[in-house]
Amino acid sequence: MSYLKLENLSSKIGNFLLDNINLSIKKNEYYVLLGQSGSGKTKLLETIAGLNTSTGNIYYKNKDISLLPTESRDIGFVYQDFALFPNLNVEKNIKFAARYKKIEDSLTLFADIINFLKLEDLLKRDINQLSGGEKQRVAIARALYLRPKILLLDEPLSAIDPTFRNSIMKNLKAIHKRYDLTTIHVTHNFREASYLATNIAIIMNGQIKQIGKAQDVLNKPLNVEVAKFLGFKNIFPSKLLNIKISLKFFCIDPNFISISSIKNMQTDFIFEGILEECMGVVDHYKVFVNVLEYQFFIKVLKKNYQDCFSNTGNVLYIGFDKKDICFI
Repeated sequence: MSYLKLENLSSKIGNFLLDNINLSIKKNEYYVLLGQSGSGKTKLLETIAGLNTSTGNIYYKNKDISLLPTESRDIGFVYQDFALFPNLNVEKNIKFAARYKKIEDSLTLFADIINFLKLEDLLKRDINQLSGGEKQRVAIARALYLRPKILLLDEPLSAIDPTFRNSIMKNLKAIHKRYDLTTIHVTHNFREASYLATNIAIIMNGQIKQIGKAQDVLNKPLNVEVAKFLGFKNIFPSKLLNIKISLKFFCIDPNFISISSIKNMQTDFIFEGILEECMGVVDHYKVFVNVLEYQFFIKVLKKNYQDCFSNTGNVLYIGFDKKDICFI
């Protein structure tokens, strides 16, 4: 049963259109909306929160909340820029929800949040005295103090020093579990999505392009558009393989392609090509080989080859196995 369901949800924001969004999210899922900047991720969060006018329906526990004001939706929202009140100190920012809503067991909840997020020493500080990571913890604390059932996170790691991202991702998982949340997390980062998500929806140009379990979506794109967004390489027409298959395209990971100066290779598919370029990068070579009108990109570990395939224009052979192909 859906805990949160978006049904034919559309919203026009300026010249941008969120177009017929349909999502079904279960209780306690950690759901990631994955897309490029400008794809509509944040606008979708805002629409779920009731900050944008929309058509279609938003169901929470089978109740239509589409027309409810934001403060009546049991939703906590953490913006990318944290949106903290600069005129209030840390403690007052966290307790802001108490101005318009009675917080159940507020003293115990506040103490637990402060202890869990390690904010004891910051409570009397002004917001402009905080680091990016501290502001993020305060913004999350403020959202949790509302006692939300659904937590919306808008690019929560974008302003964080990369050296702290692993620990913060672990904290987000712990927060999600500790406070019995259903979380919707917006990001453009595949690593974040892979680590955190139960399910992923890919959004592009205001439309949902693929939905599914995290590893299925990240490893099995439904079409070429999604595959390119996810960074898949070597996407070619399936006719190149000279086999019967209904799917029009395939892709092959650069790490799964063998390369040799002789044709005798123990792989399912072998192609003759012309070396276009070989570039040395730290521990591997990036090799580009032209096969007919297509160019294959291959990664070759330096430990396997003493010298780069350096003679541009030479004939080379590349090969790979069917089990390593992703058909699209």
